[in-house]
Amino acid sequence: MSLHRRRRALASGWFARVTTQWRTILWLTLVWVMLWGDLSWGNVLAGVVIGSAVITFFPLPSIAARGKLRPWPFLVLVARFVSDLVVASFQVSLLALNPRHTPRGAVVGVRLRNPSDIYLTITAELSSLVPGSIVVEAHRLTGMLYLHVLDVETAGGVEQVRQDTLALEARVLRALASNDELRAAGLYHVEPAREAAEA
Repeated sequence: MSLHRRRRALASGWFARVTTQWRTILWLTLVWVMLWGDLSWGNVLAGVVIGSAVITFFPLPSIAARGKLRPWPFLVLVARFVSDLVVASFQVSLLALNPRHTPRGAVVGVRLRNPSDIYLTITAELSSLVPGSIVVEAHRLTGMLYLHVLDVETAGGVEQVRQDTLALEARVLRALASNDELRAAGLYHVEPAREAAEA
């Protein structure tokens, strides 16, 4: 008996796997052609064959993701990430250049609203890419992220770190999650007139 949520079973048989994961084969073919640096029919054909072999002999577990890409929230997510990246880089460089201030680090636990593997991973990666914090553990069953923060005072305190991480997760969910996942996370908001029209 497994404690993990059930996932959609992998397609059985090599032909079913190849036909259901054609985007992965296309991506692997593109990588193969780029590695060789020559766009020729032979390289494309070899990429398709190697991509199909990889999918057949080294299958990855499928991740249940029913989300959809929303362009405007995705742009907000990217813009805010770049802004956080610049500000945090500046803060960490000032921290490194100030010999009088000793940073007080901490490990902060944050329970995410949606414990889905894909959103947990994206939130963890975006948190780790911003200087001054790194994810030291991600717990799938509970949806917990444990972040090591370089300087809690600069970050605004433990509660501010939690709020910033939950805000990041909210931006990720608004950009990539389905309406059902947004509802489950408490982030789906529609006007009352539109909701009445949908009912």
